[in-house]
Amino acid sequence: MPAELHNDTFLRACLRQPTSHTPVWLMRQAGRYLPEYKATREKAGNSFMGLATSPQYATDVTIQPLDRYALDAAILFSDILTVPDAMGLGLSFGAGEGPRFARPVRDEAAVAALRFDIDSLRYVFDAVTSIRNALNGRVPLIGFSGSPWTLASYMVEGAGSDDYRLVKAMLYSRPDLMHRILATNADAVTAYLNAQVDAGAQALMIFDSWGGVLADGVFQRFSLDYTRRVVAGLKREADGRRVPVIVFTKGGALWLDEIAEIGADVVGLDWTADLGEARARFGDKVAFQGNLDPAVLFAPPEVVARESVAVLERFGRPQRPDGTWDGHVFNLGHGISQHTPPDHVTALVEAVHAHSRRQRQPA
Repeated sequence: MPAELHNDTFLRACLRQPTSHTPVWLMRQAGRYLPEYKATREKAGNSFMGLATSPQYATDVTIQPLDRYALDAAILFSDILTVPDAMGLGLSFGAGEGPRFARPVRDEAAVAALRFDIDSLRYVFDAVTSIRNALNGRVPLIGFSGSPWTLASYMVEGAGSDDYRLVKAMLYSRPDLMHRILATNADAVTAYLNAQVDAGAQALMIFDSWGGVLADGVFQRFSLDYTRRVVAGLKREADGRRVPVIVFTKGGALWLDEIAEIGADVVGLDWTADLGEARARFGDKVAFQGNLDPAVLFAPPEVVARESVAVLERFGRPQRPDGTWDGHVFNLGHGISQHTPPDHVTALVEAVHAHSRRQRQPA
């Protein structure tokens, strides 16, 4: 039987329920900016996959930021590209390089050969269970995946890209092939996330990291429609609690009205979005997550605190005059940089907790 949850503030904010403070966690909070992470990675042979495929190492690095900061949620240490790796594409991380696939998907034969072997991801589900046990009810655990479009982008390009030339060429010249890839990815992502819930994840996040590179109209057909398909197929309850779903499209502020309608509980915003305007328009439908510019963390701690307070003020007091609540989960507008000074994160977390508690005091 899972341990009782001692701090459910994050889950409550996701569901627009009353909270004593605004919860905070950070995308990529377990990572290279922490010296303890670097030490653990050295133990794993200085290999990212050595970390990610070991449930014990994945547990250790997931817990590390929680031991350093008073964060309100943990997120599984893994990578969005585990799903295409389980399709046999040969994922690797070279020294000093980003992810790369040995067998990119660029023609009809490669698309026809795609098969998702979820059993090959047992190490992920074992890590989820291990982390959940190690947390022992401390905070909720977030599971995650890349969106069908973002995964397809890596699968076709074979690596990261500056111009998305190969994947966009396929999208426009062979939309039938692209839709087949996306449908395969949507089914795989749905199964993958549901397996994470079965293993112990208490919330889910879909990262549409490359959705914002698409043209208006194209985004809806090739990204949003498939994210909607995933959301519709997700398990939304476990251990007698709602399992909130967060959708984050980097560069997606233009389509906020459409993203808010796909059935997710929370919409993540990058730093280009107006958090106050988003709340005013859609705060009765979804909670919001975000949206401090990660570069703020390079400024002195007092500036970090000031800018964090500004984000909270932009959202405003979560309780409405009629007594109902809107939801805000404080986060960065994208992942934390590996060059971030760790003590600056302390300033952020402390400022968010202190000021958000003051916001809830009677006027």
